[in-house]
Amino acid sequence: MAPMMRLVLGLGVLVLILSAVALGLPAHVTATRSVVINAPEYVVFPYLNNLRRFQEWAPWSAKDPNIKLTYSGPPEGTGAKVEWVSEVPSVGDGSLQIVESKPSSSLSLTADVKGLQGLSYFELTPAGAGSKVSWSFGFETGSSPLKRWKGLILDGYIGEVYEAGLEKLKQHVEADRAPTITQPAPAAPAAPVETPTAPEGGETVVPELTPAPQAQ
Repeated sequence: MAPMMRLVLGLGVLVLILSAVALGLPAHVTATRSVVINAPEYVVFPYLNNLRRFQEWAPWSAKDPNIKLTYSGPPEGTGAKVEWVSEVPSVGDGSLQIVESKPSSSLSLTADVKGLQGLSYFELTPAGAGSKVSWSFGFETGSSPLKRWKGLILDGYIGEVYEAGLEKLKQHVEADRAPTITQPAPAAPAAPVETPTAPEGGETVVPELTPAPQAQ
């Protein structure tokens, strides 16, 4: 058998093996990361619900300072949308659009991340004096072997990005809530001590002190 024919047959067998393995992979994949923020849910929620604030903490903005963002729809809540275009390969192009907004509780968005389409969502729950924010991304792989293999590496890829974004969100929210230290007002300068001045052309006159009378 010619070497080229053996190569073609070998590649064909490899494709069949990978396709067979893919059938055993999950048809739905979800990646989730969480962070605890020292702020109540109602304080954190506006940072998520207003996509125009997304660039303040979104991990894609940190990777590409020149990322181009386009907003459409209402400024916040259901219907708000942001699209981005980036020349950085690890960022690429994508979009997010809010499809359901439950104040201080959860947020659901349709997501397109470098051609990978799915559902992104945030959940906020109490955590001591603060709140726990969970950010997830999930998509249906269907019967496509390629999508199922993509799903296998989803947690590693999305997880790293979401961790960076949530950590930046935490820093941003807590910095905004940090008390402002009021600087004390500067002390007023002491009034200058007036020194008797000498008459023009004369000497300085120092008044003589009359000694106190001595007791008899």
